[in-house]
Amino acid sequence: MYLGLDLGTSGVKAMLIDGDQKIVGSANGALDVSRPHSGWSEQEPADWVRATEEALAGLKAKHPKEFAAVRGIGLSGQMHGATLIDASDKVLRPCILWNDTRSHVEAAELDADPRFRALTGNIVFPGFTAPKLAWVRKHEPEIFAKVAKVLLPKDYLRLWLTGEYISEMSDSAGTSWLDTGKRGWSSELLAATGLSREHMPALVEGTDQAGRLRSDLAAQWGISGSVVVAGGAGDNAASACGMGTVSDGAAFVSLGTSGVLFAANGSYLPKPESAVHAFCHALPNTWHQMGVILSATDALNWHSGVTGKSAAELTGEVGETLKAPTGVTFLPYLSGERTPHNDAVIRGAFIGLEHESSRVVLTQAVLEGVAFAIRDNLEALRSAGTGIARVTAIGGGSRSRYWLASIATALGVPVDLPGDGDFGAAFGAARLGLIAATGADPIAVCTPPMTAGTIEPVSSMSDAYEDAYMRYRAVYPAIKSLAH
Repeated sequence: MYLGLDLGTSGVKAMLIDGDQKIVGSANGALDVSRPHSGWSEQEPADWVRATEEALAGLKAKHPKEFAAVRGIGLSGQMHGATLIDASDKVLRPCILWNDTRSHVEAAELDADPRFRALTGNIVFPGFTAPKLAWVRKHEPEIFAKVAKVLLPKDYLRLWLTGEYISEMSDSAGTSWLDTGKRGWSSELLAATGLSREHMPALVEGTDQAGRLRSDLAAQWGISGSVVVAGGAGDNAASACGMGTVSDGAAFVSLGTSGVLFAANGSYLPKPESAVHAFCHALPNTWHQMGVILSATDALNWHSGVTGKSAAELTGEVGETLKAPTGVTFLPYLSGERTPHNDAVIRGAFIGLEHESSRVVLTQAVLEGVAFAIRDNLEALRSAGTGIARVTAIGGGSRSRYWLASIATALGVPVDLPGDGDFGAAFGAARLGLIAATGADPIAVCTPPMTAGTIEPVSSMSDAYEDAYMRYRAVYPAIKSLAH
């Protein structure tokens, strides 16, 4: 049996699979996000442990025999978080999360140093880890002075599980400290933020063994025998492993809290000026590109909170048949935006409201706004040399057929639906746990699921969607000037 643990923003998911990759069961533990100031987003690492224990307890209760037979664990997690611990492994402050934009000034300062783009292949985004440490160094010097190790969220779970300071390439590529082409920490870039290699965990590939489960935890959970913990992956690379998006040209769109357009690459293809992320993949000698928007289902959830209707009720009111865009345009920049704007200050907006703008019209505009933001990502990927012929949809938002039809039409490419099953980050992490424990061939393990159906672009709506997208793009400069 092999266990995948996915540390998300809103919860931890634990999934158990057998040697044939059949899903035995899964369970969840809930998490909350603290937003003490505008643009801030934090979590307590202790809550990650609590939520993981909650998920594991639920999984064990439902499948005690199978749980006891676990031989490999894979880890996945939200990327970029700055988890700061001292020499005694004490957490020094709440983790600054991926969607926290407080360090936009520090990010711009680091990005002005040409070494960062040259070595990492990426813009230094405010959400990345290095500018967060620069912010702590400037604003919380007493905490910075005590930092012994900087860990990414999933690697803090690894420390708890194994006692080891280890990370892997895909997650570490999002720190702004990794030489992405050479797949190793850059002493130059670390020094630019007042750190050294001693502050960083060891690096392995996602398929490598990266510690073993502590004997006391194994005994506590009723697991006998040695349990290997794999290097694992950042959440998007883990999802790619779960979806089989590991070969050059394969792509998926993820509608989670954030939105991601992800393409696997057989070689390293950086183009930082496009704001496309060029990261290491979880498998050795592979890379990937992705465009990222900060609010996908988060935008719909915000709309849900304002209207008092659930996300399912809102999308249900829109119906199943794709409608032509109205005159209402929504920009989903609720906490800034990454690709293609790299703008931490920009904020969301409804434009074109009138007396007739009902809740259904606003919901439709929210769905279209996210679709157009993903279209921005597609254009950025194309400018970075990666064409996408079709995508597979994953994430909670992919349950809405209307939303997927909107995305297919906005992108002009078919959207495939995976067959029954859960092929997300937890499943990908479990696959990595299987590979690390057994030495199985990664490509043979990380195969794509059967396609249950395809949502084609609605050709009769193509012109209307193109006009609406052009309007969407035209609105951005005006909103930017107001925000700045």
